[in-house]
Amino acid sequence: MDLSLTLRFRPRELYLIAGKSISPIYFPGKQYLPIIPRLKTNLVTTVSTPRPHLVLKAKIRSPLEGVSEEMNAIAFQNLDFAPARRRVRLAFVEVQRQLDHCLFKMAPTGIRTEEWYERNSRGMEIFCKSWMPEPGVRIKGALFFCHGYGDTCTFFFEGIAKYIAASGYAVYALDHPGFGLSEGLHGYIPSFDELAYNVIENYSKIKGRPELRGLRCFLLGQSMGGAVALKVHLKEPYGWNGVILVAPMCKIAEDVKPPAPVLKVLTLMSKVMPKAKLFPQKDLAELAFRELRKRKMAAYNVISYNEQTRLKTAVELLKVTSEIEKQVEKVSSPLLILHGAADKVTDPLVSQFLYEKASAKDKTLKLYDDGYHCILEGEPDDRIFRVLNDIVSWLDSRCSLD
Repeated sequence: MDLSLTLRFRPRELYLIAGKSISPIYFPGKQYLPIIPRLKTNLVTTVSTPRPHLVLKAKIRSPLEGVSEEMNAIAFQNLDFAPARRRVRLAFVEVQRQLDHCLFKMAPTGIRTEEWYERNSRGMEIFCKSWMPEPGVRIKGALFFCHGYGDTCTFFFEGIAKYIAASGYAVYALDHPGFGLSEGLHGYIPSFDELAYNVIENYSKIKGRPELRGLRCFLLGQSMGGAVALKVHLKEPYGWNGVILVAPMCKIAEDVKPPAPVLKVLTLMSKVMPKAKLFPQKDLAELAFRELRKRKMAAYNVISYNEQTRLKTAVELLKVTSEIEKQVEKVSSPLLILHGAADKVTDPLVSQFLYEKASAKDKTLKLYDDGYHCILEGEPDDRIFRVLNDIVSWLDSRCSLD
């Protein structure tokens, strides 16, 4: 689940968190499993006091409903590194398939899928996946996905990708470094530019495949992934035939932007302890998913990052939104922006700002009444399919099979 970035600062205090692990668990009669329950153990430091005031807090995440204690223990292990995340994802494949969500239950059949790891120029293994139309169906174009903060390119996106692939498109996705099944410290973004370059590098390889020769290629970015997609477009303005943004994170609203002195302190501390976790972190699930039943299902994406934002990550997210805001007039690609009108995670006014300021001549903004942040995952079924149809219709109007 993508909870994007929402930061609120008290004017005189800055809180930091450092996670702490506990001893492994043994299951009776089972082989030893190196599992560490994810206790949210928070070390809080008040920077503004002469001597830091330390408070130790521990909060256990709620167990997943409908699964065994053993499966819950697997889900709760330390997911800092990719091997653990890959084991957990494998363990939950069947559980996820049984979820009563329209993206799973009504997913088209016959879609060809492929999963692989690509080693990027920084030596990191990047998880990639593709969804292709049924054999014999002519491919209209290709869509490349950039997921949001904390999210993955699997789980809910599986159903989204299958729906678009069934409409005649090749769909490709990857997990950003530090997220999902890709290598990197979980939830850690040392450089937002590296996320963009990783997308450019890996998707350039895919665009060179014989089956995509001569086809139009589009970027789809959701929430933070919208910022990634915009950065990619700004770095290679003529590399894509269009950009689709869903609830994009491209500007921090004034009421949540930290004051300049606080941002300066935040930036300095990120150089000293970049991997430390920022505190507090508001639980935004209630704001992201309009339907309670679907909101609960998001917890079953067990390899998503749902803990406190790491300090360097927060600085990079703040930094990139500022950079994009200053360059928004350079956004020249054909543009489709989709946003829930009631989104309280990323402000729909920001999408309005992007739509008005972008220099693209071909641009469309669609706002969905009463829609929350996750308009592709957390809305009523008919709304989800309406948004999907809007995406496919926009692609169809820009792709020709002549």
